[in-house]
Amino acid sequence: MNKTDNKGDLYIDLFDHYVHSSEPRRVFLQKLVKAAGGVAAAAAVLPWLEGTGAEAAMVAPNDGRLTASDEKFGKLTAYVARPKGAGKLPAVVVIHENRGLTPHIRDVARRMALEGFLAVAPDMLSPHGGTPKDRDLARKNLYAVAKKEIAADMVRVSKYARAHANSTGKVGVVGFCWGGGQSLSLAVNDPAVNAAVAYYGNPPKKNLDRINAPILLNYAEKDPKRTKRVKPFVAALKKMGKAHQLYFYPGTKHAFNNDARPARYHKVAAALAWKRTITHFKKYL
Repeated sequence: MNKTDNKGDLYIDLFDHYVHSSEPRRVFLQKLVKAAGGVAAAAAVLPWLEGTGAEAAMVAPNDGRLTASDEKFGKLTAYVARPKGAGKLPAVVVIHENRGLTPHIRDVARRMALEGFLAVAPDMLSPHGGTPKDRDLARKNLYAVAKKEIAADMVRVSKYARAHANSTGKVGVVGFCWGGGQSLSLAVNDPAVNAAVAYYGNPPKKNLDRINAPILLNYAEKDPKRTKRVKPFVAALKKMGKAHQLYFYPGTKHAFNNDARPARYHKVAAALAWKRTITHFKKYL
């Protein structure tokens, strides 16, 4: 299976609906079997959509250039990475997707550290037993946490990153999918955040006047639900004179940055969005 399959977009849309709703897995699989034309064909498609979990990291967990470990603060835990031997660095909070703190997001944190930042990737399920290996269970558990609790915990993460022994005190935040929305919400809930980046996340609607951080928005061209929501958000930022940049990446679908999901990953767009992200942080942090 590859992106040139004429049913590829249909499969991806079915999967997108499944992972962003409460649809039971059995219902999704039934739809996939019907779309693929049989159980065997659906079984061949599934790893392309979900990833196998064995995808190689871009930066190895034991990369000798880095110091990385899990750190606990209060009820929360975060994976923290920085260049080995570095002094104080600007901090970047890396917020995971709705599957929790996965190996992919830990890899993203290591990539951020190699760019010269103190990367702090919280496990937002750590107060509730941590991210389970079962991705569907992680999604279910995350959506069961009250939004007010998530918002308060995100501010705790930001404060931890700001006060970290290896931090200069400046804090940026980047998030992906669910985390993209949380990144923008954190810019609202913690006006001391210095820069924020969202990858295809649902933006907040209230208290946007509290935002002080310059905003960078990386969105997929073929992602109508998020496009519909981000446009009024940008209009509001513009009306209030808030610094922002919005980019749509041609030929991409939701989650185009996730190299652990072959169906979604778009190497060229991901590289460009990452370059813009790092430029944004280096300018404002």
